[in-house]
Amino acid sequence: MLVCSVVLPVATAAAQGNGPGVRGARAAGLSNASVALAGEVWSMGNNVAGLSEIQQPTVGFYAENRYFSSALNVGALTVALPLGQSVGAAVADGAAPVQTAAARSWARHGVVAVEVQRFGAQLYNETRVGAGYGYRLGQISLGGRVDVLQVSIEGLGSRRVLLGTLGGQIEIVPEKLSFGASLYNLSQSKLASYQNERIPTVLKAGLAYRPSTQVLLLVETEKDVERNADVKVGLEYRPVPILSARLGLASLTEQASAGLGLVAGAFQIDYAAAFQQSLGFSQHVSVSKSWGK
Repeated sequence: MLVCSVVLPVATAAAQGNGPGVRGARAAGLSNASVALAGEVWSMGNNVAGLSEIQQPTVGFYAENRYFSSALNVGALTVALPLGQSVGAAVADGAAPVQTAAARSWARHGVVAVEVQRFGAQLYNETRVGAGYGYRLGQISLGGRVDVLQVSIEGLGSRRVLLGTLGGQIEIVPEKLSFGASLYNLSQSKLASYQNERIPTVLKAGLAYRPSTQVLLLVETEKDVERNADVKVGLEYRPVPILSARLGLASLTEQASAGLGLVAGAFQIDYAAAFQQSLGFSQHVSVSKSWGK
């Protein structure tokens, strides 16, 4: 029988916990206040509805090291593909990464994406394969994804479960204020019969406010049904179109984070570091590349 509670205490405290986790170093630099972000490949994990604003085929790789332990490494590969010709209007969305002054648009038939992610090492590891879809209609974006999650513990075997996630975003004030929400594991899938062990069900909701083209403010609440709410805030400052600086704070984990982002042609390169007083530093890096017009 697979029981996650037998894993070493440090793995229990710092592991994915079968939850949604972090996607992309941009989100990590903002203490994962990312549910209202849109238009990047990492929306696949942060809020699948945000996929709807991706305009070009994009591939991204994300790596994370927690507290300088190889047993807590995370790696993810995501590919997103817009379907149909682009439609839309004028300026980049306030919640999306503003890379250029290009016209704001979205794929006519939505965006599909696939993701492969792995956490851990030989003793304990989680492997996730997911498929998602995001669609935008006017000021509203909706999305959903399905994951197969495998949890493996050395000597105890593996268990696979099927998870569903729904996400939504709405542009309250065009180009200024957006709201996003996501519900992870809406079916409350069970991992093991022992002690009725279930995959966490996590609700996230937050706002993205852009007072100017250079500044993005984010606030988000994340609530696991079995834990206290985590309030997260983030600030992104873009002095020039190709460079971003980020700061973030999370209340429940008492974690502070900072990061940088760089646009180099078709590449988006991001780095972030986070500090938790009891456990130490985590590092995050992600690279994504887009193709086409």
